[in-house]
Amino acid sequence: MVLIAHISDLHVSNNDFNEAVYLKAVDEINALDPDMIILTGDLTNNGYYNQFLRAKEYLQMFKAPLFAIPGNHDAKNLGYQTFEELIGESSWKLTKDDENLVVLGLDSTSPDLSEGHIGKLQQIWMENELNKCMVENKFSIVAMHHHIISIPRTGRERNILSDAGDVLESIINHDVDIVIGGHKHVPHLWRMDGTLFVNAGSLSSYKLRGKDVNSYNTIKITDKNIEIYLNKLDGNKILLVNFKRKDYVDL
Repeated sequence: MVLIAHISDLHVSNNDFNEAVYLKAVDEINALDPDMIILTGDLTNNGYYNQFLRAKEYLQMFKAPLFAIPGNHDAKNLGYQTFEELIGESSWKLTKDDENLVVLGLDSTSPDLSEGHIGKLQQIWMENELNKCMVENKFSIVAMHHHIISIPRTGRERNILSDAGDVLESIINHDVDIVIGGHKHVPHLWRMDGTLFVNAGSLSSYKLRGKDVNSYNTIKITDKNIEIYLNKLDGNKILLVNFKRKDYVDL
């Protein structure tokens, strides 16, 4: 079994970051003792160096291994350089051999632009890694900041990946199990051809729509199924999906 905490959109800054909510989330997630935490972007609100310094301190409060990719706000003001200096590589591959699991983190940002873009070179790298997953029958997760499929309750569509169609085709053709992202601050889940597309809300920013509250997702992967929960920081926990794995055979 693998338990993943999926967090997104912290927006560390003076005005848009809710520290009290963040500290509550840290306590909750540490109590869950996940195998890993995946952060799908917007650690900062403006990409400023001092915001990244603060974000790094906040992230060190988590006990589990944490893997982050940048968001469009992180790519502002030379933040794309600061991210790699203070946080880590902006795209990466994570393997958990004992659970036959591979996670690919993709950088969907462009300097000082809100729009997302994966690009041909990164897409080719992703496809090569996913080919290996298919041959070796590994469970695959792709993480990126921007959404591939439009998300309800987010108003006029904007800032989706400029190459969303090409990336979506690659993901479906390579039997990816889960795609996770953030960006829109609205939690949601789509199912398409056996792939789950899971969007996280904002963990700790004030940038929320309507009556939405800060939240994070948990992903529990067993030999048989995938359970994904939306964990609202007002105490409510909602099951988003209990989905039988593609490779599960009921003998």
